[in-house]
Amino acid sequence: MGAQLDLWLSFALIGFGLILVVEGLIYAIAPEGMKKLLLRMVELPASTLRTAGLFSAIIGLALLWAVKTL
Repeated sequence: MGAQLDLWLSFALIGFGLILVVEGLIYAIAPEGMKKLLLRMVELPASTLRTAGLFSAIIGLALLWAVKTL
């Protein structure tokens, strides 16, 4: 069971690192576009953001599971 936990921890850390890389690149390449996007997000209802976040989390977990089982 310890090896499985290590594997999941590795996936989580790799995923977190990739998120930081992608977000950092987006802000570095298009800072004004990100400002506009964030201003538009403020206008969205919380339920829409919550649904999008939940959907993204489920897709992310599915991808991790798929990579683990391959």
